[in-house]
Amino acid sequence: MICFTTLSFGQNSTKTDKSKIEQLVIESFDEIWSKLDSKNIDKYYTKDFLLLENGEIWTNDTIANYLDKALLDKPIPKRVNSIEIIDIKILNGMAWVAYKNHAVFSFEDKTSKKVYWLESATAILTKNGWKLEMLHSTRAKGE
Repeated sequence: MICFTTLSFGQNSTKTDKSKIEQLVIESFDEIWSKLDSKNIDKYYTKDFLLLENGEIWTNDTIANYLDKALLDKPIPKRVNSIEIIDIKILNGMAWVAYKNHAVFSFEDKTSKKVYWLESATAILTKNGWKLEMLHSTRAKGE
């Protein structure tokens, strides 16, 4: 009975953590990239976060500078993200997630561009909950 309870608890814990990782990815894109809000970087990314974006290495500072400059461009496009999780693996306070990221950018309610990425990310469990530590992004052909 004790073994069954432990196994059952472990499975529920893993499902809960997988759900938290999925939400972390979705919310980080909505709160940082869709809103162009550099103030949310610390909420979702570790201090030493790295984004590997099509052959470039971006730090939190690189991202903040990019977002701040993007706010100066007018009109600011509306970005709607659609995240499709492929797989999530969790072990000892670390997580790995693979997903498809689709974004639709529109100006004044007219769709102007759809962009597709194939991405993977790592996250760690901190005292403040799960945070993304690294994200690897590759542009994918439109689907």
